[in-house]
Amino acid sequence: MFKEDLYARCIHTYGSVNVKNILRAMLSPGASSVFLFRLSDFFHKNHLGIVGMIISNFNYHWNSILIGRGAIIGKGFVVTHSIGVVINGNVTIGNNLIIEHGVTIGSKGRSLPNPIISNNVYIGAGAKIIGPVSIGNNSKVGTNAVVVKDIPDNVTVVGIPARIIGKT
Repeated sequence: MFKEDLYARCIHTYGSVNVKNILRAMLSPGASSVFLFRLSDFFHKNHLGIVGMIISNFNYHWNSILIGRGAIIGKGFVVTHSIGVVINGNVTIGNNLIIEHGVTIGSKGRSLPNPIISNNVYIGAGAKIIGPVSIGNNSKVGTNAVVVKDIPDNVTVVGIPARIIGKT
């Protein structure tokens, strides 16, 4: 799945997938944070949780990103800047998510309902998606928006609390 993540990163950042762009993308902190998440997730799913925890902790200290054990994140996952990203372990995320730095996705507790994010979603820097909410396909969450209610497909939301400002 990391191959799809890397290709998505190339297209998002450089506009195309070629050897030069793949090498550039592989050296970015966002790509390394996604790679380490995928590696940690592999070990957790294959009953080597302690190895997964070590990799996850390394990712946290190296890239300043915290992705909880058990988070389900589809292919094409792009983290443009990993600093300050927190994703709860019970979150479900579809394909082609792009997130900026300082994003929080989760709930107030591990046993409480968590967000569900659909396919082809962009989340701007500093946005917070909290509680049992869903984000529709092809939607954009603006910088510093706080999402506490469901967001339909094909819209852009901004503000605190987030409100729809247009169609995507």
